[in-house]
Amino acid sequence: MFTTSEIALNMQHVSKNFDPSSWLSRNKIKPVRAVNDISVQVRRGEIFGVLGPNGSGKSTFIRLLSTLLVPDSGRVTIFGLDVVRDERAVQRLINRVSVEAAFFKKLSPIENLMYGARLYGLGGAEARVKIDAILKRLDLRADAVNRPMEEMSRGMQQKVAIARALLTAPVLLLLDEPTTGLDPRSKREVQTLVRELRDTHDATIVLTTHDMGEAEALCDRIAIVDDGRIVALDTPEGLKKRVTRNGHAPTLEDVFMQLTGKQLIAEETL
Repeated sequence: MFTTSEIALNMQHVSKNFDPSSWLSRNKIKPVRAVNDISVQVRRGEIFGVLGPNGSGKSTFIRLLSTLLVPDSGRVTIFGLDVVRDERAVQRLINRVSVEAAFFKKLSPIENLMYGARLYGLGGAEARVKIDAILKRLDLRADAVNRPMEEMSRGMQQKVAIARALLTAPVLLLLDEPTTGLDPRSKREVQTLVRELRDTHDATIVLTTHDMGEAEALCDRIAIVDDGRIVALDTPEGLKKRVTRNGHAPTLEDVFMQLTGKQLIAEETL
């Protein structure tokens, strides 16, 4: 669909299984196919959304891109680099924000961010300038960034996680439910920052979300996944043209319900 130079992400016939019998029961249980023969291309500079019900494989999809999981079959490349064979090189190009961000909870946001910066090879002075600019952009107050992370709300912790990801200016940013737990104002600030990252740093962004409004506002294209498969892939407007109007303008929620027959709940199991 795109030329080689336009492709940021290329998945070809990728599958990933999990065997519940190995950790849930001694009885043999049929393996769960979290990702089932997915092929998709994402172009450079695109904000690509992934919507799906609980257990549909959205988070597994993100973990395969981030090298946290290895595909059982198929191939994933990031800017031409194989996520298995070129794992280290891929990791230098990407960053990931998940719904449950990991921190040193006894340390402050500043200390966590400085630690992350050093892991990515940023010097102290350079890191501090970038950290101050990002924290200001996210409207994190000075009195908050010096308190231990364990004293902060989940929403505030999520903003720090996003700050940590933006610190390295990744060319591929993987956002797994990034605004969960944020108040409406913070959510808008993060969404604006995501657009700016794409527009000013030529970043490609893959976003999973349960927020239909967020998906429609941010995403150039959206893949709807169900039972590990992509059941629809189009622009938000293109997706809405697929459903019957029934006397009102169709919404992404209408599309989702018609294609999956399931509710979208803010919880992920696979």
